Amino acid sequence: MSEFVTHHQIVYYLCVVCFTALISVLSIPSILHVARLRHLYDDIGHFRKQHDHGIPRLGGVAIFVSYCVTALIYTIIDKSFPVGYLLTASVILFIMGLKDDLSGVNSSTKFMVQFVVASILVIPGNIRLTSMYGVLGIYELPVVMGSALSVVAIIMIINAFNLIDGIDGLAGISGILSNLAFAGLFFYIHQYEVAIVSLILVGSILGFLRYNLTPAKIFMGDTGSLFIGLISAVMAIRFIELTKFNTLGVPQISAGPALAVAILIVPVFDTIRIFFVRILNGISPFTADRNHIHHRILRLGYTHFQTTIILSVFNLVCIGLALLLGYLGNFTLITIIFIISIVFNWGLTFMLRSKERETVALRNLFI
Repeated sequence: MSEFVTHHQIVYYLCVVCFTALISVLSIPSILHVARLRHLYDDIGHFRKQHDHGIPRLGGVAIFVSYCVTALIYTIIDKSFPVGYLLTASVILFIMGLKDDLSGVNSSTKFMVQFVVASILVIPGNIRLTSMYGVLGIYELPVVMGSALSVVAIIMIINAFNLIDGIDGLAGISGILSNLAFAGLFFYIHQYEVAIVSLILVGSILGFLRYNLTPAKIFMGDTGSLFIGLISAVMAIRFIELTKFNTLGVPQISAGPALAVAILIVPVFDTIRIFFVRILNGISPFTADRNHIHHRILRLGYTHFQTTIILSVFNLVCIGLALLLGYLGNFTLITIIFIISIVFNWGLTFMLRSKERETVALRNLFI
């Protein structure tokens, strides 16, 4: 009997993903038509852009709409799905992202809106960290400290996905990998209602990628990347908190926080790295440049698709290591994951210097 139910669950979740993807796919041709009619193109003159012709950047509208429609239908089917606070935060972020894609938004306004969105999730939504799980020797967190840390984490992850949205498919594939991993882990610990939140996002991105993989016909824009970051941040915090408790008859996951870091390592590491590099160079950490990890791989001669695959494989390796080495504990495992990321970036530096100097030498590692 349990096997019969399991098969029905699998079919049901696949239908949810396919339904969401279908809405996304069907929405984009209309968005492309309106964008071309109104000349709503990407800023092809900007020095960071990788394309030489105008491409609409409203793909995030399809991602957001398909997500919300499916999430609302799911809550009608299952009243236990607490979607209200998440959709409220999503709508606010969507409006700000859409305005940014159409006419631009200054950085202070962006930060203020993200702070409001994160606060909605943390305070009334109760999506917050309650412990550091031994990282830096800290365990239980007071409510105020846990809430503040959660707001910072949500804002950072939102912006991390926004920052890696620089080449065709990267933010989308990263969002799919992250949320597939979270969904699989939620299924493993019997948190099916939470897993569906990630799966709906996977479906909405899959539909979008039909038009975004090289050669891209549309970009997701800030509307899409910020929204993907928001859902991924919520999933990360929920996963960390759910692995804190031991429930009878439910499989346990060791080092949940470290596993969450591994799942989000590509956007998170790139964001931390780029901020430190800018600060060390004496410029604002919010200054735009072409020094992101995907830009560096492109300079080695790889295509957009190849760059996306390289970073996806690296992401999968980190997730695999986190699953295998969970017994080491959160602090040790997070340290290992960041050391591996630093070594990976150091390898890119070595290859770039070797290519520029047309010679492979040990000094390229250091100078």
